[in-house]
Amino acid sequence: MSAPMSIDRSEPGTRVALHQRTGTGIARVGYPIGVRRVRVAAREQVTETMVRLTLSGPELEGFHTYQADDHVKVVFAFPDGTRNDPVPNDEDSLDWVRPVPPTRKYTVRRHDPARREIDLDFVVHPGGLAADWAATVAVGEEVVIAGPPGAKVWTTGFDHHVLAVDTTGLPALARWLEESPADVSAHVLIDTDQAADRDYPLVSLPGVEVTWLDRGEGSRLAEAVAALALPPGRTFLFAAGEAGDVKALRAWAREHCAESTVTGYWKRGVAGLDD
Repeated sequence: MSAPMSIDRSEPGTRVALHQRTGTGIARVGYPIGVRRVRVAAREQVTETMVRLTLSGPELEGFHTYQADDHVKVVFAFPDGTRNDPVPNDEDSLDWVRPVPPTRKYTVRRHDPARREIDLDFVVHPGGLAADWAATVAVGEEVVIAGPPGAKVWTTGFDHHVLAVDTTGLPALARWLEESPADVSAHVLIDTDQAADRDYPLVSLPGVEVTWLDRGEGSRLAEAVAALALPPGRTFLFAAGEAGDVKALRAWAREHCAESTVTGYWKRGVAGLDD
């Protein structure tokens, strides 16, 4: 498989679309990175374990997101309430002054440029910095977000797709399904910890087969992917979830896929994983 390559950061939307249509391999397309102060415009309990926050404000003018797994960092205050937010520089990137503030990455589930809104979905669980915040933050409160920094772009010319995720990968998966053509061919496998995860809304497409897996006694994600009967043609794998659970899929992809992207969104026992 070809390694990701660098692409000029200008006109990112055009470059993403061009690579999706005509490119080969996986390309990194940088976006102009901003730090934005927005407010919680709405909150929705999507499932028993997932909260959706709609963030809105004039600083979302010019916000860039073109790939289903684009993410922003939510920038938090220190425990004493003080802040040390990053600052944009002349190189179209950010300066993070020490001490670096606590941050967590979240997928941009939805972007509405006209309304200057984005949606972020949070898995709510005890003891997580962002989870505890998302469970209690009120409509109207200010939020600082940084990014997205850019996209890891794959092409759209594959014959078949395999998407293997856990609950944390559901926002990227849902956005990918919504942005895919109606005749897309895919196997979707989702690792879940509890039945309520299955209430997460996903678009139904005729060529997409969705399988929910119970992770109660350990992940069977890699095993289930290995058991798939793939159709003829070029297959692409997108895998995102607990780092250890998706790691084995890298070797499977080298043997069975034309291209792949495998990302650990989190790791058991590690706070703020940066895969």
